Amino acid sequence: MNIKREQVFVWSGKIRLFHWINVIAILLLIVIGVVILNGKLFGVSTDGKILLKTIHVIVGYVFATNLIFRLIIAFIGKTYEKWGKMLPFNKGFTEELIEFTQQKRLTYKGHNPAGKLMVLALLSFMSVQMISGLVIAGTDIYYPPFGNYFIQSIAIDKDNLAVIKPYSKENIDEASYQAMRDFRKPFITAHVYSFYCLLFLIPLHIIGVIVAERRERSAIVSAMFNGYKYLPKDEPTDH
Repeated sequence: MNIKREQVFVWSGKIRLFHWINVIAILLLIVIGVVILNGKLFGVSTDGKILLKTIHVIVGYVFATNLIFRLIIAFIGKTYEKWGKMLPFNKGFTEELIEFTQQKRLTYKGHNPAGKLMVLALLSFMSVQMISGLVIAGTDIYYPPFGNYFIQSIAIDKDNLAVIKPYSKENIDEASYQAMRDFRKPFITAHVYSFYCLLFLIPLHIIGVIVAERRERSAIVSAMFNGYKYLPKDEPTDH
């Protein structure tokens, strides 16, 4: 049966920009992170490891800035940029999810219920990655925003901080350094395990998009490029 469809604008330029910057940043972080985690296997030298970590942190800044931008937009944005349209906390979500699983309703203007759950999971683990990554950057290669604080906390001579470099013990108090390493352990654990969770969720997200595209036939993939979905005129959609 030929269903009449209408072009409906859903995803703003800000959301699409966030999405693709996020995709590129995460892919780069995954690749670099895997090499860092397997440095011995790949024969990476100490200097090479510092360089990789530096690049990882710089890309991480892009990732963090982009994520913070998205979180801010969720508070001050319009329609499908806002929290209420992207997370599974809206009134009646349980009924909406049951309706979705029973395939009583096929088309959604914004995220379908499964998509909202995925957005919540992805944003949660990305936030963990951002926070833990910034702490690790400060305690490992002494990068902002926490690097200067940790350098001062481990320095013997507070007036000679410039000599403190990654993987060097010059001007470093051993007890303070060990205390810093102990402090960062839970952040490393969180960073690693949230990384594994994202490795699981990202393919699941892609599969979900493919399944939703086949089910809804609303041009979900192209909508993340041009902002437009194609929705049946005679079927109800979320507003």
